Amino acid sequence: MQCLAMRWRRAGLRVGFVPTMGYLHDGHLSLVRRARRAVGRQGKVALSIYVNPTQFGPKEDFTKYPRNLPRDLALCRRVGVDVVFAPSHAGMYPHAPGGGFSTHVVEESLSRSLEGASRPTHFRGVITVVAKLFNIVQPDLAVFGAKDFQQAAVIRRMVRDLNFPVKVIVVPTVREADGLALSSRNQYLTGDLRRQAAVLSQAIGRGRQAVSSGGGRLPAAGLKRDLKAFIERQPDARVDYVEVFDPETLRPVRAVQRGTHLALAVFVGTTRLIDNAPLD
Repeated sequence: MQCLAMRWRRAGLRVGFVPTMGYLHDGHLSLVRRARRAVGRQGKVALSIYVNPTQFGPKEDFTKYPRNLPRDLALCRRVGVDVVFAPSHAGMYPHAPGGGFSTHVVEESLSRSLEGASRPTHFRGVITVVAKLFNIVQPDLAVFGAKDFQQAAVIRRMVRDLNFPVKVIVVPTVREADGLALSSRNQYLTGDLRRQAAVLSQAIGRGRQAVSSGGGRLPAAGLKRDLKAFIERQPDARVDYVEVFDPETLRPVRAVQRGTHLALAVFVGTTRLIDNAPLD
């Protein structure tokens, strides 16, 4: 993959990159289309499929995370991906003489809150694997989805701090008709659990309405309590966190206003879902 990418670059071709964990859906395909627009017809679009073990906690769903490589490859052909990079664990985290893989990349500011507080080892795994993928694929630009708002912010910070020559593009969240953000984990939801999962986007709408009717500012603590209670009216919904924060610093705010960002992590049954949006 790296040799191919270097040949592309020597030929003057722009390279767009979409990193994924596979089990592709329309949200992923929107990233591919954005990458294609950015590099043009003459450019190249690479997509990686790798379920990265180091970003999962010990009690999380690494072993059951949905995988279907033949299906993913067919979708990639349909939308014009030029190459799919689907490495093995041994390839990404090799055991060399004298010791195993021991180098990690850590971001120490933006990654501490929200997902970082709830999943303490998550971002070390994410940042390390994305840094490796950037070095392997050698892209001019990489495209991420806004559903993982904090992840995109952390990757942008890594790119800035470590001088990666990569432009990071963030594409709006793609949603189902009832507002549920597209996610590979949605396939875990069946029957009434799928209906209850719409409460995340409903909570975002409720938060926006509260900001609008509150004259543009209201106490953050009260809004978070209200949204938590609203979500947990669903019998199988349990809030991991509801947070309102500054979208640049990712620090919690005391007063909510237009431009403040809302993020949610909610268990619906045993499935953990996340969502976020500006409260405009």
